[in-house]
Amino acid sequence: MNNEYLKAERAQEWRETLRKSMKNKDRTDLPRVKMPEVPPEIRCHTYDEVNLGLSLEQAIGESHRCLDCVDPTCITGCPVEINIPKFIKNIERGEIFEAAKTLKETSALPAVCGRVCPQERQCESKCFYTLKLKKQPVAIGYLERFAADYERNSGQISIPDVAPANGIKIAVVGSGPAGLSFAGDMAKMGYDVTVFEALHELGGVLRYGIPEFRLPNEIVDFEIDVLKKMGVKFLTNCIVGKTILQEDLVAEGFRGIFVGSGAGLPNFMNIPGENLNGVMSCNEYLTRINLMQAADPESDTPIHLGKKVAVIGGGNTAMDAVRTARRLGAEKAMIVYRRSEEEMPARIEEIKHAKEEGIEFLTLHNPIKYEGDANGRVQRMLLQRMKLGDPDASGRRSPVAIEGDTVWIDVDEVIVSVGVSPNPLIPQSFSGIEVTSRGTIVVNNETMQSAVKTIFAGGDIVRGGATVILAMGDGRKAAKSMHEYLSSNQTE
Repeated sequence: MNNEYLKAERAQEWRETLRKSMKNKDRTDLPRVKMPEVPPEIRCHTYDEVNLGLSLEQAIGESHRCLDCVDPTCITGCPVEINIPKFIKNIERGEIFEAAKTLKETSALPAVCGRVCPQERQCESKCFYTLKLKKQPVAIGYLERFAADYERNSGQISIPDVAPANGIKIAVVGSGPAGLSFAGDMAKMGYDVTVFEALHELGGVLRYGIPEFRLPNEIVDFEIDVLKKMGVKFLTNCIVGKTILQEDLVAEGFRGIFVGSGAGLPNFMNIPGENLNGVMSCNEYLTRINLMQAADPESDTPIHLGKKVAVIGGGNTAMDAVRTARRLGAEKAMIVYRRSEEEMPARIEEIKHAKEEGIEFLTLHNPIKYEGDANGRVQRMLLQRMKLGDPDASGRRSPVAIEGDTVWIDVDEVIVSVGVSPNPLIPQSFSGIEVTSRGTIVVNNETMQSAVKTIFAGGDIVRGGATVILAMGDGRKAAKSMHEYLSSNQTE
């Protein structure tokens, strides 16, 4: 975000008045707000959202902590470059609708991001409190959720300004966070945007991958509805690469294509017994439950409700799966992770919630074998105890097996959450694009442009599995770059 713009915004009279209304010492002495939550003993039996959101009083109280810094480093930690001090200061002066408008200037999904973004590793990690004061940062994520929810609940919904239509058709493959962010920015610039979604519901991973106790479907629906009001068109049950081909899109006059088809191909560990009944990928487990209502015994494809459930992995998706299993009646639900808790990639909040809900954590353990019963259903697993060695390329200490130290654990359901690979359909069916050995689409990291000049890509199809907000950042970067490319190649 332009520094001169930020300085000019900060210099506005109302911002100056707010800064002078309270001494910085008094602001920094204020404790960080705590998010109200549904008690664990209640939420374990319901899909209702765990976090209850801030009250107006709580939000304004927390907004007082923001120092409205001369150099707002928090913005540098936000992949979509939200003007964080501006929206927080609007909350402080009670202009909540203005705060919501500020969020929408750069984010297509503020109510989503306020719930699922790892703020502690992004904007809040760059907060002045974190960097200089060694105190808890301003609760930027909580405030983002508050402003977005306040507007939604009021019914006074602002729709971002859209430039006059330029008649240029743009296709978006996939309605996940990358595709939605890209579509929103292109619509703002006057493009005729159509999003093609393979599934029968919109939202991509926001819909099938994240349970409602973390991200209610109504929130996803609301955010998408705003995009519809901006003119974005959506087509479901349409598989680009099968239902409609690359050449069809070109023939129909689409001048640019953005690929945000995600990483829906699950990884497995290739260990004995992995093909037993009751061993499945986390993708399948969450998709069937979140999208296909498989937890309902009356559904077309009901899922087995395990009583002793092990989830292999330590990321947010693993936490989602194990907490889901607990809600579906698992008497014993456990995380099996080959490193220590310190190395877990999951959000601190997710780990905290899981522990409160009675989830067992078997850290420094790694499955090496599954055994089944006479009917071919998994009944136990052999775990290898691990220790931590030297750091790997990611900076985390590598797990090393402790020779001869193993233990058998009884299970009747195993959910494997050890990463995902890109959806191979687009890379295989689109001609001209380059693909890495991991199956990800090769793009210019600055522009998100592929080897085919009119095709851009972002999110998990490029990254191979990342966060919602990083995917959204890719979408915004791609929209800016595609606009620049099309503007300079009008005759093509």
